[in-house]
Amino acid sequence: MLTTTRTHRLASLMALTAALAGCGGATDKDNNTTAPPPPASAPVTLHFVQPTENVLEPGASEPLAADVTVNGGAAPNGTVVTFTVNPSAAATFSPVAPTTVASVASTTLTVSSLPPSATFQVSATATSSANTAGDSLTYYVRPTHKNLQVLVPAYFSASGTSSPWATLTSGAASYPDVQITAVASASDGVLTADSEVDDDLLTAIKDFKAVAGTTNKVVAYVATSGSGGARSVADVKATIDNYIRLYPDQLDGFFLDGMATDSARLAYFQDVYNYAKARASGMSKGATPPNAPTVIGNPGTYPVAAYAGVADTLVTYAGNAAAYQATDPQPASTWVYAKDNTAQAMLVHTASTCTDMQAAVKHAHRPRLNTGMVYATNLAIGASWSSLPTYWQQLLGTVDALNKKRPLPLC
Repeated sequence: MLTTTRTHRLASLMALTAALAGCGGATDKDNNTTAPPPPASAPVTLHFVQPTENVLEPGASEPLAADVTVNGGAAPNGTVVTFTVNPSAAATFSPVAPTTVASVASTTLTVSSLPPSATFQVSATATSSANTAGDSLTYYVRPTHKNLQVLVPAYFSASGTSSPWATLTSGAASYPDVQITAVASASDGVLTADSEVDDDLLTAIKDFKAVAGTTNKVVAYVATSGSGGARSVADVKATIDNYIRLYPDQLDGFFLDGMATDSARLAYFQDVYNYAKARASGMSKGATPPNAPTVIGNPGTYPVAAYAGVADTLVTYAGNAAAYQATDPQPASTWVYAKDNTAQAMLVHTASTCTDMQAAVKHAHRPRLNTGMVYATNLAIGASWSSLPTYWQQLLGTVDALNKKRPLPLC
């Protein structure tokens, strides 16, 4: 009887022990439950909040900053952020591993002496518990920028004292530090052996170039296409020769309108470019280098990169002011960073107000756009270049102020 009682007690203890063991982390097949996993690591995010520009010049320094969050809130002060660059010789950081203050870690990036059009990548990383987050961006290197210039499509009449040419010249006298290149048009850019000099235009060109203290230039408008399609290379070359014949010693180069954007006509424009550059005799003595004509091509948008070799300057935007704000050479046309900013120009119409004009000029002046020759007018398409803009003086003043790092003139 005693043995039976002990046996029952032992069985009860074994059942209780098994029940207690089932409360551990193992699966209870009867109740089909699983113990909860350990808590997850705190999630971390990181993104750059500086720079606003990713185009720099050799030797330039600029601030970099990254914002870090942990669990959706500001990272604790002292969180380490590590900055790296690839290739490593492209730039340096000071400091390399700053810590966060109010969730932001800041450093200074200094670019090495890289050639134009070089690229490098910058990365930043931060770690919280077992999680790591990072961000990266690409930098482009351009040549040291030159002062903004003004490129004027002066296709208007030169006749009379009220001609826009007179206003053009008086503006040049008001802002002698702003270099202006005027595009003079005779016979809509098609000259033949029968063409005669436009005496009013010749006088206007001489007066414009004679403004004291200026280095202004005049280039001749040359049409490379017409109602019947592309003009022949022979006809374009004849126009170039006849400009020199009719306006000797007054022209600094040529403006090739209607330039193509794809490679199909590249050989055509290469031929014209080579011919124009060789026409030293009869050109203005003020050309740079001496007697070497400047060639400006107008595709009106970004062409294939090879066109940078068939013009000294390319008009990479010709159009509406509002649309210009969305213009961006990245990522498709980053070849522009291999050239000086003066190798790019923009011609903007329908910039209705002085404020619109200033917005367009400031956009062109951004390192990312790398555009050094500018023009904006309030006139709309159809008569865009028929006169100067109503804010001509403010346009010159805006360019002058940007060059001298002064506040812009009031509109």
